[in-house]
Amino acid sequence: MCGIIGIVGKQAVLPSIYDALTILQHRGQDAAGIATLDGHRIHLYKGNGLVRDVFPHDELQKLEGCSGIGHVRYPTAGNDAQDESQPFYVNSPYGIVLGHNGNLINTASLKKELVDSDRRHVNTESDSEVLLNVFAHELQNLDLTGTQPGEIFKAVDGLHRRCRGAYSVIALIADRGVLGFRDPHGIRPAVLGYRDTDKGREYAIASESVALDVLNFTLMRDLKPGEAIFITVDGQLHTHESPHAEPAGPCIFEYVYFARPDSMLDDISVYKARLRMGQALARKILREWPEHDIDVVIPVPDTSRTAALPLAYDLKVKYREGFIKNRYIGRTFIMPGQALRKRSVRQKLNAIALEFRNKNVLLVDDSIVRGTTSRQIIQMAREAGARKVYFASASPPVRHPNIYGIDMPAPTELIANGRDEKQIEQELGADRLIYQGLDDLIDACREGNARINRFDTSCFSGEYVTGVDTAYLDDLKVRRSDQAKLAKQQTEVAACQT
Repeated sequence: MCGIIGIVGKQAVLPSIYDALTILQHRGQDAAGIATLDGHRIHLYKGNGLVRDVFPHDELQKLEGCSGIGHVRYPTAGNDAQDESQPFYVNSPYGIVLGHNGNLINTASLKKELVDSDRRHVNTESDSEVLLNVFAHELQNLDLTGTQPGEIFKAVDGLHRRCRGAYSVIALIADRGVLGFRDPHGIRPAVLGYRDTDKGREYAIASESVALDVLNFTLMRDLKPGEAIFITVDGQLHTHESPHAEPAGPCIFEYVYFARPDSMLDDISVYKARLRMGQALARKILREWPEHDIDVVIPVPDTSRTAALPLAYDLKVKYREGFIKNRYIGRTFIMPGQALRKRSVRQKLNAIALEFRNKNVLLVDDSIVRGTTSRQIIQMAREAGARKVYFASASPPVRHPNIYGIDMPAPTELIANGRDEKQIEQELGADRLIYQGLDDLIDACREGNARINRFDTSCFSGEYVTGVDTAYLDDLKVRRSDQAKLAKQQTEVAACQT
């Protein structure tokens, strides 16, 4: 999962891009990069770390120009080496810088095509560099002396023919402008906005509408599945709907966890969707456990707060903040390595014992993935004096990997894999476990936009909107395991010591 932003302005865009990346920081904490276009020259700076730490003041001064793009990275393909931070640059044709949110599922075959047929070199393990080179080759194949929006859109359609998976993309093309496009299923989000200044209209494309809000852009709409938008350096907006477009299938986990609650994605309020998740959970508890003895509902901060509040209201029990969060610890879900995740939970949360002592507590979280965090939080509640600890998940059991840009672990490391809900309850050490039903989750999101007939629910249902080969899933199982990641880290440490 990554965050992307692209702006064509009438003034220096660096301040706006930098601010947007800080707003999108929740989508990636491993690396950040900014590229700007100043006349004929592209300026690029990127590195590992948070936005506030990556850009030295003297490097920011060099990022001049009225058009630019930015990226925050959370690795799902490749590794965490600095040379895999984005955006990526290729000098032919014209000079292109590209940032990508999502994950390709046919990277291996595309790499072979790029080498054998396209005569292009890929220097990293990142699927984003593969995507950039596919686009560059499609554009170069048009053999044009001057690139017009129509030809750029033909290159995007060529990319759609070759690439499978999830990709929301923003690219900066030297001398020409900023291009944004979304995969044919619209799995990963992208929104378009504008703002009027005394110098003229400016346009922006971003992963989430909240980035536009903070920059005082007006949200125009979401990019449609397969749609491409090109904004020329002089501010002309061009759009293209691809013949390869499919019915929308946005990733439902965006609404469960990744997106900020103050964002609108595919015309659905993330905040309202999470409120409805809580209401659906309450209905399930009242239906299946009408004589419950819950004294208090306590959310696991921060994502689950929105669902926990209406859940408590509909159950007619108290809502309390029982955990205080250290905001200087990153999101444990996206931290690499089980040991780091386990250590970070205790560093991240501290219980307020008064809210737990001698009470039957219902803890609410957005999801349960490995179970590492949930198990420790339940134990913390008991240590704080809770008489009974119940646990509710605002989403269904996560039984399958997400292959579209969320680095969920190998299936064997998912606590719900191969276990029924009673067994998961025992593994977590909860007195009772309540999961959201998948149909209820879909209804909670779809109520915001009835035009969406399906979501990608693959991590819950195992049904992938693009289809997927078994061999790919088998390979993913090996690469995403914590053992594989640990072995890789040990190899890198050994290499540094020699």
